[in-house]
Amino acid sequence: MTDAETETEAEFDPDLTALLRQSIEKEHGYLSWLGTTVEEVEKGRLVLSIPFDEKLTNTTTPPTVHGGVAATLIDTAGGVALRTMFDEPTRGGVATVNLNVNYLRRADGDLRAIANVVRAGESIGVSEMRVESPTPDGGTKTVVTGQGSYRLFRE
Repeated sequence: MTDAETETEAEFDPDLTALLRQSIEKEHGYLSWLGTTVEEVEKGRLVLSIPFDEKLTNTTTPPTVHGGVAATLIDTAGGVALRTMFDEPTRGGVATVNLNVNYLRRADGDLRAIANVVRAGESIGVSEMRVESPTPDGGTKTVVTGQGSYRLFRE
């Protein structure tokens, strides 16, 4: 397969991407309050981020991002990534059936979740996710990994 073929398969409708951004970044009360942004959308892959904000931290010194924020990011990214597999991504729905979250190390900066669809069946889908956070040297570290299974409501 050539790079052009791979790129074509991964492309996602820009109008649907804009609609997704609007929904998550501006209209969804909780996700908007967290400052969630949609960074990348491809068929079967989604990248979301939440900037560091002291209102989202534990009472530790130095402050660390609360694990629930990372879990929300993992759950949302995994479910929305599955919607990209629908024939009509704006129709139907996704509901979490099971979510496994593995906290690997503390996060004290921005969070970035990468979700990849493992399988999107007729009624159940599975995604794998990881959350990264920046390191002082300009790199990134994986702080959380997860896997979710979701009920798919296709219309």
